[in-house]
Amino acid sequence: MQTVRVNIGRTSNRYRDLIFSNRRSRLSYSFTTDAQKMEPGKYLHVAVVGVGGVGTQVVEQLIANPIYGFQLVALTSSKRMLQSTKDLCINPVAWKDALNTSETPVNLSTVKSTLQELVKQSKKTVFIDNTSSQDVAEMYPALLSAGINVVTPNKKAFSGEVGLYQGIVEASGSGRYLHESTVGAGLPIISTLRDLVETGDKVVKIEGVFSGTMSYIFNNFSSVEGSDESFSSIVKGARAQGYTEPNPADDLNGADVARKLTILARIIPELKDEQENFPLPHGYQSVETTSLIQDAPASAISNGDEFMKWLPEQDAHFAQMRQQAANEGSVLRYVGVVDVKNKVVKAELAKYPKTHPFATSLGGSDNIIMFHTERYGKRPLIVQGAGAGNDVTAMGVVSDILKLIRP
Repeated sequence: MQTVRVNIGRTSNRYRDLIFSNRRSRLSYSFTTDAQKMEPGKYLHVAVVGVGGVGTQVVEQLIANPIYGFQLVALTSSKRMLQSTKDLCINPVAWKDALNTSETPVNLSTVKSTLQELVKQSKKTVFIDNTSSQDVAEMYPALLSAGINVVTPNKKAFSGEVGLYQGIVEASGSGRYLHESTVGAGLPIISTLRDLVETGDKVVKIEGVFSGTMSYIFNNFSSVEGSDESFSSIVKGARAQGYTEPNPADDLNGADVARKLTILARIIPELKDEQENFPLPHGYQSVETTSLIQDAPASAISNGDEFMKWLPEQDAHFAQMRQQAANEGSVLRYVGVVDVKNKVVKAELAKYPKTHPFATSLGGSDNIIMFHTERYGKRPLIVQGAGAGNDVTAMGVVSDILKLIRP
């Protein structure tokens, strides 16, 4: 049996030299069980930045892909980096151990330069940002201008100040940017909206439950069947199950929903002004957002445990709102609305009849989004499903990657 020796660079002795069979080496070099399905030179050269929960799933889903070929150019965690060279390649079977023992510090400028050299050789490249870093997001215009494609679940670049977003759009003539998983994880929200817009449909309104955390909380707190459980108790349970951020204040302030609304609003042509400027100049901070914790003290905002100690003080307030909604035959849902006709973008806690899909169709941490358009006038187009989770978010990322290479 032929063997191939692959050096991973400055790592521990255990992984300094890896020897594997020809069949295994093909996997390591092309990430596919049938590399011949990709013509030579058409492999996608991949740099993965961020290998936490989502990033790890992205790498594993790429490795498991049975159809398309990938070459792993670089992997970075928050502290360490692995990078392939002309003579050395990264072994996907042992990438976690190799990265954990790497002595190479993260240098994203080096990653960019490596991808840029591949572009000069007419190779197709993609920079996958699995972080939530503003600094990494600000690299996108330069990456795109260099002909490097960008795929990311990072909301920062698309929901912040309009200048960065404008720069990304203007730089996308050379490279493509895809960010399906910034809204709804793996759900086809952005692609559906783009299809509607690019086929000439006119969006009238988008409304939905965009936060898996808010969905879980209010599905349990204000159910169609009724509930007596306190608001703080449900939030405590959601936190224990990992549905919230370590500090639930970061979910209950509505900012995450506001970011997602910003991303969608900027895709809709009718929301541009007369000078063709994109809407919401300050991004999510320009969205009319109802915070559920506006009376929280600074100590609670900055510390999750302190927040949970404070939250029971709000139980009577939320119980009263729940009872008022029930008296009207309604439930409470935290929703996001992009009202194109009235040019209003808002995130708020609203009442919906118990017969409404937002009341009857949701379970767990589901997202549900309704597209009201000229074509879908009487019956809106509805997308629903799991809107959070590492595996489904990674699926959204990988589906964007595949869009770059599908024939």
